[in-house]
Amino acid sequence: MKNIENSNIAIIGLGYVGLPLAIEFSKKFKVIGFDLNKERIRELKNFYDHTNEVDESVLRELKNLKFSHRKKDLKNNNIYIITVPTPVDRNNVPDLRPLKDASKMVGSFLKNNSVVIFESTVYPGCTEEVCVPLLEKFSNLRYNFDFFCGYSPERINPGDKDHTLTNIKKITSGSNLNTAVIVDDLYNSIIKAGTYKAESIKVAEAAKVIENTQRDVNIALINELSMIFDKMDIDTSEVLEAASSKWNFLPFQPGLVGGHCIGVDPYYLTYKSVEIGYIPEMILSGRRINDNMGAFIAEKTIMELGRKGKNPAKSKIAIFGFTFKENCPDIRNTKVIDIVEKLEGYNCNLTITDCYASYNLVKNEFGINLVELKDIKDQDVLIFAVAHDEYLKYHNFSWQSLLKKDGLIIDIKSIFNKNYFKKLNIRYWRL
Repeated sequence: MKNIENSNIAIIGLGYVGLPLAIEFSKKFKVIGFDLNKERIRELKNFYDHTNEVDESVLRELKNLKFSHRKKDLKNNNIYIITVPTPVDRNNVPDLRPLKDASKMVGSFLKNNSVVIFESTVYPGCTEEVCVPLLEKFSNLRYNFDFFCGYSPERINPGDKDHTLTNIKKITSGSNLNTAVIVDDLYNSIIKAGTYKAESIKVAEAAKVIENTQRDVNIALINELSMIFDKMDIDTSEVLEAASSKWNFLPFQPGLVGGHCIGVDPYYLTYKSVEIGYIPEMILSGRRINDNMGAFIAEKTIMELGRKGKNPAKSKIAIFGFTFKENCPDIRNTKVIDIVEKLEGYNCNLTITDCYASYNLVKNEFGINLVELKDIKDQDVLIFAVAHDEYLKYHNFSWQSLLKKDGLIIDIKSIFNKNYFKKLNIRYWRL
């Protein structure tokens, strides 16, 4: 393949990454948007995106994009872009099954001069060590002779309506010089912010995996500081505000670290690091701190109840927000469940609400029955776990009406003004 003019593109995986990518490329090329999930394809054909990333009006206007769950529809493409999930298992070991399965499937359809581009987050070397051999095996073609590969890591931020696909600079790379140019030209055709052509696929893989690892370590530092300051009876938010007066202070905030990026990606790097004989102590330490924040917040809640002379087993606690981040319906790797499970161990009377999460999905995945916010009342504690915009629309006095007179507010995301609750004589604690 010498240029991108005659590109027929197949996007494998239509989640947060694949769907916006398929839509943008369809403005320039013929695109097949493929997903094994028949229900996902049915939704998209009916102009509905449950991830809330794409509006119905956009889906209705598509012309060069065909959605399909049928593998046979992949046979006439010459560029395949793989955007499947790369999670970790219960032991935090990379689960490469979706990536391997996608590589096998695409391999069965490869033709001479095809290009396969991976966007899924992996450890450095994974594309050429794991995926390429599968592509060769199932295609009977030779890598860098008959077919070629690229790696262009996704940078999607779910729920963010400002930093969208075309507004974020895209890293690109290729398995040889010519392929690197093709991949870079392809993405440059849709990315307004431009691209950065990395020296190799390994460099691009490494650049992606350290983006979220760096954030994870920095958040872990702030989380640790927040626990130290809590013991000193110092308000962490006030400390951070003061420290931010210096021009080069990094503005990280404490909180729960879940989702399928910051809470997962570092484990891909640590897995490879251990495999080659180096123990990444700082990264693993940061992961331990962040993974334990849910338990810390739950224990703090119990301690605050004790200060008021209340028995946790008889206390009514309402948790606001269950998704892994604000203004997003995704519950994958949510760390709010850590708070829930810890409080359940104290036999607390829990009520959980979320204005974005699917009630059926939460029930099926966690056995939790979400309730409507309007049905919450007479609570001993309100825990604000996720900073959904809808919660910010409520006036402070509205929250007061949901509490008992001697109630407590736990504000994990520091979304409220503590002075207001102080005037109302409501105990307010924030991370």
